[in-house]
Amino acid sequence: MVVDDHPMWREAVARDLAEAGHDVVATAGEGRAAVRVAAAARPQVAVVDLQLPDISGVEVTRHLAAADPPVRVLVLSASGEQQDVLEAVKAGATGYLLKSAAREEFLDAVRRTGEGDAVFTPGLAGLVLGEYRRLASAPSREDDDAPRLTERETEVLRLVAKGLTYKQIAQRLVLSHRTVQNHVQNTLGKLQLHNRVELVRYAIEKGLDQEG
Repeated sequence: MVVDDHPMWREAVARDLAEAGHDVVATAGEGRAAVRVAAAARPQVAVVDLQLPDISGVEVTRHLAAADPPVRVLVLSASGEQQDVLEAVKAGATGYLLKSAAREEFLDAVRRTGEGDAVFTPGLAGLVLGEYRRLASAPSREDDDAPRLTERETEVLRLVAKGLTYKQIAQRLVLSHRTVQNHVQNTLGKLQLHNRVELVRYAIEKGLDQEG
């Protein structure tokens, strides 16, 4: 689903997606309409602009991420401001891409978002990681009660935190794509997390993205 209040931009994005083989099940020019339409169209991925005429793209993201099943949201915005990026991520956005991105970069971001990857325009990922490190610097230490991960699970988690895709992790560790997926699923279960984005946050909070 494509959510943007500029008709020409919205149509161009939908056309690019369709030409790349994606099934565009809906488009919307306003936030409330997007939430309503998504409930009926049930998209797997929503490409959402932040600047909408009624409710903000952050609010739309919050609704879509909380849906059952949840919609993976890729924010496509002209703004690279720290506050905009962090608000979108905290609302549940899987990724954040600037509108200045090239067509191929955008299409790749949509594909990866659909696969559950956390996708960010280069430079914005560091901003998000820095914020989670800042938030994580204060909490009380509960490491003694933390679930025990195997050495391989920790290794995979560290690479997830660095933003590598499952395929890249598999190549680096000389494992199959399915094995990497299994390690991630086992880790999610042990940590009682629900998706890869939450896993990235956990890894950042533990400082795993800075190791190795």
